[in-house]
Amino acid sequence: METVAAPVQLSSLLSRFAEPETLKMAKLGRELRGKGIDIIDLSLGEPDFDTPQHIKEAAKKAIDDNWSHYPPVAGYPDLRQAVCDKLKRDNHLDYKPENIVVSTGAKQSLANTILTLVDEGDEVIIPAPFWVTYSELVKIAGGTPVIVRTALENNYKITPEQLEDNISAQTKVFMFSSPCNPSGSVYTKEELEALVEVFRRYPHVFIISDEIYEYINFVGQHESIARFDDIKERVIIVNGLSKGFAMTGYRLGYIAACVDVAKGCEKIQGQFTSGANAVTQRAAITALTTDLRPTREMTIEFARRRERILQLLKEIPGILCAEPDGAFYVFPVVKAYFGKTDGSETIRGADDLCMYLLNKAHVSTVTGRAFGEPDCIRISFANSMDKIETAMERIKTALQKLY
Repeated sequence: METVAAPVQLSSLLSRFAEPETLKMAKLGRELRGKGIDIIDLSLGEPDFDTPQHIKEAAKKAIDDNWSHYPPVAGYPDLRQAVCDKLKRDNHLDYKPENIVVSTGAKQSLANTILTLVDEGDEVIIPAPFWVTYSELVKIAGGTPVIVRTALENNYKITPEQLEDNISAQTKVFMFSSPCNPSGSVYTKEELEALVEVFRRYPHVFIISDEIYEYINFVGQHESIARFDDIKERVIIVNGLSKGFAMTGYRLGYIAACVDVAKGCEKIQGQFTSGANAVTQRAAITALTTDLRPTREMTIEFARRRERILQLLKEIPGILCAEPDGAFYVFPVVKAYFGKTDGSETIRGADDLCMYLLNKAHVSTVTGRAFGEPDCIRISFANSMDKIETAMERIKTALQKLY
């Protein structure tokens, strides 16, 4: 008699959240590339630069010096001090090592923070567009994401009125990024101060400030909402090495927070992963405390690509796009193409358009729906100028076939 395998019963937690669209599109691109198709990847948020040589040398030295044992859960003391020194140097913020927790990437830092702060039924206000993982982390924690859609006309930045209108007794956290992934929006000091005026009236609300794109800023000095002393204890800064130092694979992020939140994050991390990679931590000290010239040179190149991709977008009919002030994405409004067809398939929304561009133009992008803005797609310019120009020409040609 043939035995029929019982269906695998997986945790109901898996049904609460979705796979990141950024990783999904990268996976589909790899599959097509594996079939011999020339796919240009403009989907992933990863610098196409190598880690600066002096940081690589520090990692090699750490291996030779036998930094190979379990590190402290919250990070080596001298790395936590290096984070404090960086925050003082770049952001004029005073923190002590006890305020710092080092993690395996900024994504883990965000997860630790959400799990530390959010209980079932708590609300988390997230201005859209937002990085795909924000809302899903809130769902994993049992909280309720409150998505506030912002406007192209305001460069996709939440207004004080929108913020106040969405705060309730259940609001636990406000979470945002500046520079923003995916829109590239950067909040000015004046804009942050206007939001802080609202937060002063609601002392029960924490603020998670994702500053991972801090150094990729095209408009001047980065401003952190933690600079306002009277709300600083409620601010959790999330940052890391991936974007500004081209160290995505090294996996190192950190938070700066009040001691209670930091201890909570350390407790959670102690059960999930313990301390971040020891060799990476030693390299991180060098990254944070030495020459920022490679980072600045990388940002100059991103600025050059930004200007070019904005020029090329203007050549495509029906496309609207805010000029990004930071990060390495453009986030064009593409709804002019919804409802159009090439005779074989109809574009019903941003998801369909991204699949159309992948299969017909052989360019990988990401649907704006994943970022909370269904009228847009995200296009990364973290690729060579030649690849960007070729990809945009392919996109233009493919869109011309829709009617």
